[in-house]
Amino acid sequence: MAGSLELLVSPQVVDWWREHGKRWGPSFAGALFGAGWWFWVDAVAVSTQHIPFSQYMPGLIATLALIMINSVRRDELLSYDAFDEGTFCRSRFWLLMAYGISLSAIGGSVLVMLHNGGHVSAILQVSCILGAALVLFTSRSEGEGGGSYDAF
Repeated sequence: MAGSLELLVSPQVVDWWREHGKRWGPSFAGALFGAGWWFWVDAVAVSTQHIPFSQYMPGLIATLALIMINSVRRDELLSYDAFDEGTFCRSRFWLLMAYGISLSAIGGSVLVMLHNGGHVSAILQVSCILGAALVLFTSRSEGEGGGSYDAF
């Protein structure tokens, strides 16, 4: 896994993230989440026409996907026990459903962009929210509980 990640990202960035990701990851994820919703609120505020509720849906769906992705414990995905009564499969299925919902949010944001005549605010919103979901998911520790952050 680390070898394939280093093909996409600089090794110095990967090393920095391993050392400081647990501390700065939640803050960075929160900034991305806030920026995503700021893009959408700004676009709605300067729009001269009424925005129907259906165009709010991709952002709400992406927020739901963020919650679903981060409700999975990382240690449940890393270890496989033949006698775990399906926890391994349930966690992976839940994560697969969360990624499917994320994909539908991306598709919905593209449809909103095409329907609005070229405004990219929905795509920027969904991209930032899903980026925040992945940053928050990777910044959690893998130890007991799998849900702790080393922020303080």
